Amino acid sequence: MKKNVEESKECMLDVFPEVCFCEAGRVNCNKKGLLSVPAVSSNITALELNSNQITALQPDQFIRYRHLERLHLEDNRIKIISKQAFSGLYSLRRLFLSQNRITSLKAGIFGDLSNLEWLILDENRITSMRQKSFEGLKSLFFLSLLNNSLESIPKKSVCLEMPRLNWLELEGNRISSLWVSSFQNCTTLTVLALRKNRVQTIEEGIFFGMPNLIDLDISVNKFEEFSSTMFRNLLNLKQLNISNNPLTHIYEDQFDMFVNLQSLSIEEVEIPNISIQMFRSLSNLSHIYFKKFEYCGYSPNVRSCKPNTDGISTFENLLANIILRVFVWVVAFIICFGNIFVICLRSCIASENQHHTMAIISLCCADCLMGVYLFFIGAFDIKYCGEYNRHAQLWMESLQCQLIGCLAMLSTEVSVMLLTYMTLEKYLCIVFPFHNYRAGRKQTLCYLILIWVLGFIIAVIPLWDKQTFGNYYGRNGVCFPLHSDEMEKPGARCYSTGIFLGLNLFAFIMIVFSYTSMFYSVQKTAKTARQSVYNKEVSIAKRFFFIVFTDAMCWTPIFILKILSLLRVEIAGTIILWVVIFILPINSALNPILYTITASSFQEKLKLCLKAKCKQAGLRETSQKVSEVYQNPSAPP
Repeated sequence: MKKNVEESKECMLDVFPEVCFCEAGRVNCNKKGLLSVPAVSSNITALELNSNQITALQPDQFIRYRHLERLHLEDNRIKIISKQAFSGLYSLRRLFLSQNRITSLKAGIFGDLSNLEWLILDENRITSMRQKSFEGLKSLFFLSLLNNSLESIPKKSVCLEMPRLNWLELEGNRISSLWVSSFQNCTTLTVLALRKNRVQTIEEGIFFGMPNLIDLDISVNKFEEFSSTMFRNLLNLKQLNISNNPLTHIYEDQFDMFVNLQSLSIEEVEIPNISIQMFRSLSNLSHIYFKKFEYCGYSPNVRSCKPNTDGISTFENLLANIILRVFVWVVAFIICFGNIFVICLRSCIASENQHHTMAIISLCCADCLMGVYLFFIGAFDIKYCGEYNRHAQLWMESLQCQLIGCLAMLSTEVSVMLLTYMTLEKYLCIVFPFHNYRAGRKQTLCYLILIWVLGFIIAVIPLWDKQTFGNYYGRNGVCFPLHSDEMEKPGARCYSTGIFLGLNLFAFIMIVFSYTSMFYSVQKTAKTARQSVYNKEVSIAKRFFFIVFTDAMCWTPIFILKILSLLRVEIAGTIILWVVIFILPINSALNPILYTITASSFQEKLKLCLKAKCKQAGLRETSQKVSEVYQNPSAPP
């Protein structure tokens, strides 16, 4: 210790540790490795001892410092605090004891701190608030017990010992119950933070003793329901946070008394009975936070509503991305034009393999439905342009959304099953070329009808039982059940998993296995077999290989996305939108090119057909000229 006025000209203290810094009446001894509270001049006004290794506060440790106003003891190893440790600190206004190892507060420990305004006890190990622990704190304004281990609050009102308490911070504890008597006569309390506790039961009328409460945070607890009268006396409340609670029901008049409320947070809360009437009395509300952005449509007068997008849709538009808003029309046109063109050509040009043609036309019809689905999505995007949030919930629950979702499911499932059927047919022809079985016209027609019926049943089943499947197709704005969320019904989740990771994955594996066997068989028998027998079948197999390759490129991301969804991995809505609008339909757009337009055999037949048409047109022209000569002999030839 030494007098050190020369080193610190502005210092008003005669005595302070030379390793510390002094300025006016303040001493800064932060991060100096001190093992105990050092001695300083009695006229000190602020003492900072943060981030040292102090383990205990002895009796009368600060009794000489009658003018001390701020005492910082954060980030030490304090475990033991004597009952008389703070004796004599009559002028102390702020006491910081965060990040220590305090487990309990002795009765009367703050008895001399009648002028204390701030008491910060964050991140300690305090397990209970004992009676008379805060006795003497007549002027306390702010009490923070953030991230401790409190399991309960005394049933005797905390405001009896702290009559001027304005802000009570109890976030991050283990409190499970709240009692009316704990907050009786807390008329000066304006902020109460109970976030991130385990509160499940709350006594009726608990907030009646806090008429001046302005900010209430009871988020991240275990509330399953609030009584309709729970918040009745909170007429001055301006901020309310009830997010991240497993609420199963919110009364329609739950918020009617909040005439002055400015901010309401209901994030991660499902509100099945949401309505405009629920928020009709909140005339001063400027900010609201929901779990789903489509809920914003029920609070149209609020200036700021979050989230304003789910990645798929935005506050203004059904499709969030401007590129996809244009691309949905382009893909829809390509799909419909390509498939209709192939259907017309296949119908006009005779083919030796009529069964194969029937299957391809059927596949074109299935793919064309995907284009129709995209046209509908694009049309409704235009319909709701600029005001989608006002219609989002009604749209996803509407019959139109259910039907176009059903149409997309029908298209994808029929397409997958038809590709599997045609692959297996070619597999039998190439791997077993000499067997006598060949499907006739009636048998092929029966298979195709069976596939369409099965696809229709798969698509329609979720519409039959709302109790089991819920709003199966209406989980997002594009009405396609690709992504699972926490609120999805178990029946719907199992069904979706069975379709995408059961039926479709099995079909994909069958197709890969079949083509692997086909090419192996061709390679093995190429030297001994007659080439003319295999040329046609091999060319068809090669063409279908590219179709299957594009299917793999499309379906692999979908399989991965579904698996991640089941593993509760958070998936951005933008990814889902790109998959549904781009990856899934692109296969339907490519199929006509791969299995018809680029096929050499089909091109040859088309050329022959065109030559025949041209020859026929030439004969007609010659005949017409001869007729004109006979009718007018004087005319020049």
